[in-house]
Amino acid sequence: MEQEIGQRKADHIQLAVSGDVGFRGKTTLLECVRLIHDALPDLDADTIDTSVTLLGKKLKAPLVIAAMTGGTPEAGEINRKLARIAEQRGYGLGLGSQRAMHLDLAKATSYRVREEAPSALLMGNLGVVQARQMHTVEVAALAAAVGADALCIHLNPAMEIIQPGGDRDFRDGLRTLQRLSSELPLPVVVKETGCGLSTSVVKRLVAAGIRHVDVSGAGGTSWVAVETHRAEGRAKALGEAFWDWGIPTAVSVWMAAGQGLDTVIATGGIATGLDVARALALGAHAAGLARPVLQALMQGGEEAAHAFLDGVEAELRAAMLLVGAADVAALRRVPRVLVGELRAWTEQI
Repeated sequence: MEQEIGQRKADHIQLAVSGDVGFRGKTTLLECVRLIHDALPDLDADTIDTSVTLLGKKLKAPLVIAAMTGGTPEAGEINRKLARIAEQRGYGLGLGSQRAMHLDLAKATSYRVREEAPSALLMGNLGVVQARQMHTVEVAALAAAVGADALCIHLNPAMEIIQPGGDRDFRDGLRTLQRLSSELPLPVVVKETGCGLSTSVVKRLVAAGIRHVDVSGAGGTSWVAVETHRAEGRAKALGEAFWDWGIPTAVSVWMAAGQGLDTVIATGGIATGLDVARALALGAHAAGLARPVLQALMQGGEEAAHAFLDGVEAELRAAMLLVGAADVAALRRVPRVLVGELRAWTEQI
């Protein structure tokens, strides 16, 4: 099992960097959010405030380097580099699934990045199926072992049913989340893995005491596609059929934003500062970027990753100026027009 997980993590890194794992016919639909130009913003572009408080930590920008990897020496090196970047830029950082660490404590070093990011918001990560099988004290210990400020519990049924040897029993997920949210000594963030959260799911989460979500919608990396590349036979055919499965990121943010949550993080295909601005205007509190950061890092090192993120921040600041938003709270209140398929979703659900 441990060897299988290690190989899977290595495959995931390779496919995420250079594989054909994007959605084929589905986008985030963030392009359907029209922000309204303000020709008289009455702002100094150099004093626009992009800072936010997220899960109790002050960030310099509403950005999270989203969960990607862990469990192998290569993953550990990637995590340490990403942690340095997050610390230097004042972002949040999400770790990949800590299942490998739970099965083999020797793999814990690939997740321990606090030395590189002593003040950054750090989010641990565990699947709901694995959490269901663990006592709360075990889950808390897993988070504490990496110095996490919050723990993401990920939901990934579409990915698992394609994955060779993946989970098939998803019962008692909501009960598990309710238990963890009431018993853990740190915030629980419920996140999808590229297929989005629906209104129905968010309402059930709120009723169970969950206050924080990461929608991780469709339109960026398809983790069904990732597992389809690794699958064979009937599982591969099933993956091809469900390659584009999921709720677009913009739709999922819109669904979650109206449910009174304390935190809505928009991930899933976020690749530009304009994407970030549109997601926040829909009601997100922050946005997460994953694959584009990893690709920049792997292709050009930390310098290239910083250059990419410089561009993201420049676009976000420009968008804030051009809609007359002096800070992120104002950006979340600006008027916006929803068009095309996104509008159709909002009118029919």
